[in-house]
Amino acid sequence: MVVIPTYNEAANIDTVLRRVLALEGEWAALIVDDGSPDGTAHIVRRYQEEYPGRIGLIEREGKQGLGTAYLAGFRGALDAGFELICEMDADLSHNPDDLARLAAACNGPEAADLAVGSRYVGGVRVVDWPLSRLVLSYAAGIYTRAITRLPIQDVTAGFACFRREVLEAIDFSRVRSNGYSFQIEMKYRAWKRGFRLREVPIIFTERTEGQSKMSGAIVREAVGKVWQLRLAHLTGRL
Repeated sequence: MVVIPTYNEAANIDTVLRRVLALEGEWAALIVDDGSPDGTAHIVRRYQEEYPGRIGLIEREGKQGLGTAYLAGFRGALDAGFELICEMDADLSHNPDDLARLAAACNGPEAADLAVGSRYVGGVRVVDWPLSRLVLSYAAGIYTRAITRLPIQDVTAGFACFRREVLEAIDFSRVRSNGYSFQIEMKYRAWKRGFRLREVPIIFTERTEGQSKMSGAIVREAVGKVWQLRLAHLTGRL
């Protein structure tokens, strides 16, 4: 199951769903839409008719944030009994074909518990980002690793695959992040519970349709969140 949060992604969701459902194997998608005024949910409902039983849709009232959207999707995927639960953006910055590689990293005798689609392991693999955005993202990784000691390069990656045991071990009621710091928090909580993290190199391509959801508030939340996580671990309240 791949969980995909959406807000005003009508220009991309058609292509995303077709590519996910064309993957080899029994892939399913769960869209969590925050009341998109552009009709994203309407497009998803059409696909539900075309692919019965393979597409779920959670519709929420208004923008409630990325973190809560993912948690709602994770709960839905767990309740449905999926063993591997992935997350990805709806804007095609993540290549749906790479989902198979992430899932494969969570299978076999040396399987990871959490496979991260990494833009930075073994080099930088980002296409069409302005230099300022790239520097911000890369510096955020250095800053986060210095404080948390997370053993991965791409700490803010939003492209990942979880074994269900990882999500079951995390108390969602304690997850407070609601921007991109959500990605840091989930990785940190998984790592501190002893789960194995592995980075899978991917190529990240900047969206060509729609608008980025990045904002100053999201950056500020992430700056403070890493200290909160570190302190929570040191005081036994993680």
